Amino acid sequence: MVAVSVRKGPRPETFPGPPQSQVSQLTDPETRRRLSLTMAERMLRLDGIKGGLSRRAPPGTIGFFLDPEQCCSDVDSFLLGNEIAHVHLEDDGSLHAVLPEEVMQAAIEARWAEPHPMAGMPTVSPRTVLIYAPRDEGEIETIMNLLQYAYDAARRD
Repeated sequence: MVAVSVRKGPRPETFPGPPQSQVSQLTDPETRRRLSLTMAERMLRLDGIKGGLSRRAPPGTIGFFLDPEQCCSDVDSFLLGNEIAHVHLEDDGSLHAVLPEEVMQAAIEARWAEPHPMAGMPTVSPRTVLIYAPRDEGEIETIMNLLQYAYDAARRD
């Protein structure tokens, strides 16, 4: 069983899109950008992760790509190609990621995430979720734990 701490307060409001986005419980733009960049910097420290423009998000979104030599064979572990997650840096600060089933369910129940409206459709992993934007540095820790699960699941068996 995966333990995910419960996110404080109700779920934020979201727009189903496309693109799916968070529309409430947002910090001011300067704080949102700082928190998003902190998460991006931490993701880019993971072995085999490179940053770039997301292949499945609006401009200004930073995608996190796993070295193809390290990728597992399960295409449902990726957003598209070898992209395991992305952060909407120039928008709301939320993220999209593909989480292992048990982690996905725990994150949804703990109010950290919600399913992507297109999850399970062709080329969209059924485990794709929107992870809500952090409101402070403390929330980054929980989000980074979720992203670590995505990273671990995407790596070669």
